[in-house]
Amino acid sequence: MILSASWRRPAVATTRSGHTSGRRRSRRSTPAALLLALTLGLAACSGDAPDSASRPAGNPAPAAPEAQVSTEPADGATGVAPADPVRISVAEGTLASVALTNPEGKKVRGEASEDDHTWTATEPLGYGKTYTWSGTALAGDGGEIPINGSFTTVQPRQLLHGQLNVGDDKTYGIAMPISITFRDGAGNPAKVTNKAAIEQALTVESTPSAEGSWGWLENDTAVHWRPKEYWPPHTKVKLTAKLYGLELAEGAYGKADLTADFEIGRSQIVKGNTQTHRMQVIRDGKQVADYPVSYGLDSDPGRVTRSGTHVVMTKHAKYFMNNPGYGYEDFEVDWAVRISNNGEFTHAAPWSVSDQGNKNVSHGCLNLAPQDAKEYFDSALTGDPVEIEGSSQQLGPRDGAYHDWTYSWPEWTAKSALTS
Repeated sequence: MILSASWRRPAVATTRSGHTSGRRRSRRSTPAALLLALTLGLAACSGDAPDSASRPAGNPAPAAPEAQVSTEPADGATGVAPADPVRISVAEGTLASVALTNPEGKKVRGEASEDDHTWTATEPLGYGKTYTWSGTALAGDGGEIPINGSFTTVQPRQLLHGQLNVGDDKTYGIAMPISITFRDGAGNPAKVTNKAAIEQALTVESTPSAEGSWGWLENDTAVHWRPKEYWPPHTKVKLTAKLYGLELAEGAYGKADLTADFEIGRSQIVKGNTQTHRMQVIRDGKQVADYPVSYGLDSDPGRVTRSGTHVVMTKHAKYFMNNPGYGYEDFEVDWAVRISNNGEFTHAAPWSVSDQGNKNVSHGCLNLAPQDAKEYFDSALTGDPVEIEGSSQQLGPRDGAYHDWTYSWPEWTAKSALTS
């Protein structure tokens, strides 16, 4: 049962003899009953004496075990992580009342076990605070044992927060990875080291169920979850990240928990080939479009479009391209769909329509005719896969986030701290 901040065992009415109160039914003694009682009394006098009468002097009855109260953390403990278990237990007795109080006098909510042997805190504790126990335990003989003690939670050197790439009530494509990036107070990516403990604090639930795994990327500043295969269409997903109170790296603790409830939409897969200069859109298993495309210039490694499974990241009706190394800044394009962090987009390119479907002349993007770019833009969801082949360069870690699908399943699961 969930209890209020201060908990007291419910009282039970008793008679003076210690029995629970109730009406006794009187009985009238009969002569036969009196004769039977007299006979039994005489037999008892002539038989063996009770154990208490026959026990040799100096050998008293064994004492009842003493009740033992224990707390977790131990009394006087310091540097306690708020995510650690907080409970009080009694052996050979029961808890009559329990309170755990913070420095401001506020009582912490908790829950008692059904047998009244244990009380466990059910709300997170604060950082850098001293908490004090009070209450009473009952020994087996009815004696009262006072509860007292205290402990102090850790004062973190640094608080880190997790940044999610998914949000409540959003709809994503079937290749969408879940990403948590750890950042410091200034918003900079922060490397974490307690990776196994972090993974154990993360839960992904989906309906229908999808097999998946966490993997560490971006120099251990981010952890991603992806399914083994693309998400089934219309899957409902719930993420829970219990990061508050957890030590993420030495002296660095989680600032807050994270949750997200989202949905996977219809299946849409783009299949592109840099050698055929085409791009097909497959929706729910049927091809719905086949566009002529001009990909990145094959002869220049700095401009070639990379092969591999890209993922739609963002969409922009207007976008300003920048590539100073190739002589352009704030170059405006329409209907831009980002598919990697290395500057690869699909977008309208009216200047290269004659090359689209014939040769590759772009700086890595997928150049489309304006009407084709707009049509694809309107159909795309963040998280849609864009599978490209035919290039001399492969998509990989140097291309930034969302290269999750460039790894085989064994390679991906090896990136989990729980399997390495």
